[in-house]
Amino acid sequence: MSEETKKVLLVDDEPNILVAIEFLMEQNGFVVEKAYNGEEALAKAKVFQPEIIVLDVMMPGMDGFEVARILRNTPSSSEVKIIFLTAKGTEADKINGYSKGGDIYLTKPFNNDELVMVVSELAEYG
Repeated sequence: MSEETKKVLLVDDEPNILVAIEFLMEQNGFVVEKAYNGEEALAKAKVFQPEIIVLDVMMPGMDGFEVARILRNTPSSSEVKIIFLTAKGTEADKINGYSKGGDIYLTKPFNNDELVMVVSELAEYG
């Protein structure tokens, strides 16, 4: 793996969304790992150590806001870039997402090109 290759952890309880985003990210040169819920996301983040996490909010068990809060309060993952990708699109949801440590807040349905651009910019410029 080259120095430039960035690792992205995708977290969503919808397998079809994960497969689609995984394909997009791999086509653009990212190394991808997937998680299907919050607990799995935290475990994979610890081992995989991604630079960027694309995180759904509405998942069974632990929601994405709680995952982000835990990541931000864990020294090994406190600097990871978090992109919320969710159907929860109210202003209150966005404010909550940013207050929990999100760097970017995108709503579903999302534009593939926009998602790739946002991930690429975060990977390059942090």
